[in-house]
Parts: sequence; structure tokens; C-alpha cells
Amino acid sequence: MTCRARCVRLAGHPPQARVLALILFNKPFNVLCQFTDRSVPPRPTLAGYGLPPDVYAAGRLDHDSEGLLLLTDDGNLAHRLTDPRHKADKTYWVQVEGDPDEHALEQLRHGVTLNDGPTLPARVEPMAPPALWTRDPPVRFRKTVPDAWLAVTLREGRNRQVRRMTAAVGLPTLRLVRVAMGPYRLDDLQPGQWAEADAALMTGLAGHGRRTR
Repeated sequence: MTCRARCVRLAGHPPQARVLALILFNKPFNVLCQFTDRSVPPRPTLAGYGLPPDVYAAGRLDHDSEGLLLLTDDGNLAHRLTDPRHKADKTYWVQVEGDPDEHALEQLRHGVTLNDGPTLPARVEPMAPPALWTRDPPVRFRKTVPDAWLAVTLREGRNRQVRRMTAAVGLPTLRLVRVAMGPYRLDDLQPGQWAEADAALMTGLAGHGRRTR
């Protein structure tokens, strides 16, 4: 049996292989990475998007961030996707307030000191404004302050790390979209859409084929 399937034994029947689920989901802005919420009134969750049963988020994406969220029904796979020892890069497109100069970019690349310690080196490059969906609600701009986009790739995942890193160099984050995690990419998935991915991880994270929902 490969790592793509596991056996489910039914009374009186031989074991049957069940293909593990790995789902790529484009999480909309202000949606929680969970299926229930006890707040009053409840906040939007993953429950409203027709996702397969028994999957849960592998890692997290803050409610005010958008983009790629991986979900699976297998704990071992979730661990492999999120454990820093496996060094799965996470890439974000980040809109910041201000005009990044080379000094700020070098600080981000080499690591900045946050209240929970210094960050690891990151790949950070300026980029042209990407062709993204319109956010609802839209980003609030200050007409007197410029903004810019950065492509930021990390190999660690602290709480609100990208936002804290850009703030530490004087570039507050206005919008944050995760576009890749390991080999898995958001590509053309629109907010609220999801697709099935290949979950084969026997010798490392593999490429994927997918069907959009």
C-alpha cells in the first residue's frame, strides 16, 4: 500500500483502500480556519464552502489573511505539511504601506527581531501589483502614503509573522495573500473555491493534479 491510501476494515469484508484527502482552498478574507465558532454572533467559518467531511486545516491562516489553505483528513500528512523540519516554503504576496527601500528589504531578508525572538532569513523581493480578486471589504488606503507589493517566502510560521516582520521595518501590512505552500500553489482558484490535490508524500511533498469545486 502506498502512502496515498490506508485500509478501512469493515465487519465481514476484506480491508478496503481509502484515498487520503488533500484539499487546496482559497480562504476568503475574514473567514476562520475552523468549522465552528462560538462567538455571538458567529463569525464566518469553513463550514459554508462544501468541503469534504472529516478534513481539517493543516496549519493556519489568520482570519484577516487570504489565499491558500491546505486541508486533510490525515494527521501524519498534516504534520509533514506543517513541521518546520520538512522545510516547506510558504510564499505570500504582501501589500505594504510605504515605499520599501533596500535597507528595509535587507533587514527582512536577514531576519528581524520580534518580541518572540529573531526570525529566520527569508526571501523577499519587490513585485508588481498582482492581478487578484477584489477584496470584500476593500483595503483602506491613505491617499498621501504610497503602497507597494512584496513577495515573501518563509520556512517558519509564527503567529502573524509576516505582519509583524513588515511592521518591524516600518512597512505595515495592508493585505496578505498566501499563494504557495511547498509545491502546492493557489494558481487560478478564486475565493471560496477548492480543489483536490495529490497527497503522495512517501519521499517528500509531491506535485499535484486537481479538480476545482
